[in-house]
Amino acid sequence: MAGGGNGNDKNGIYDVNMTPLIDVSLVLVVILMVATPLALQSSISLQRAGSEAATETVESKPDTRIEVALEAEDRILVNGTEVPRAQLRLTVRALVAENPKAPVLVTCAGTVTHGTFVYALDEAKQAGAAQVAVVGGGKHAPSP
Repeated sequence: MAGGGNGNDKNGIYDVNMTPLIDVSLVLVVILMVATPLALQSSISLQRAGSEAATETVESKPDTRIEVALEAEDRILVNGTEVPRAQLRLTVRALVAENPKAPVLVTCAGTVTHGTFVYALDEAKQAGAAQVAVVGGGKHAPSP
C-alpha cells in the first residue's frame, strides 16, 4: 500500500533539521554586530588636535594651565617642578583648587609605559580637573 502509514515505513526522512541551528547562529551574529561597537568605545574623551577648542586650550593663557610632564616612569614634573608619583594627585588638586577652570595638559616621553600614562590621566581627573588634555609632539614625543 503506497501512501498507507502503518508505522513500519523504512523509507522515512531521518535528516537533521538545520533550520533552527541556522536561525540561532544568525541571531548571534546580529547580536555580536550590535555589541561590538559598544565594547570598543573609549571611556576617555579627548579633544582632537585640529579642533578650535583643543588649540585654544593648549595655546591660550599659559599661566593658567597645569602642565604634567611624564619624563620617565619615576620622574613626573608638574609645572616644571618634580613631584613624587604618590603626591601627583595632591599637587594637582592644590593647583586645581587655585584655578578650578585650568586645563591639565599631560605630555609623555616615549619611554614611559602606557600604564604610567593612564595613571597620570586618572590622577588628574580624580584631582578634580575639569579638562584633561593630551599634548603630543615636542620634546616628549617618542622618536620614530
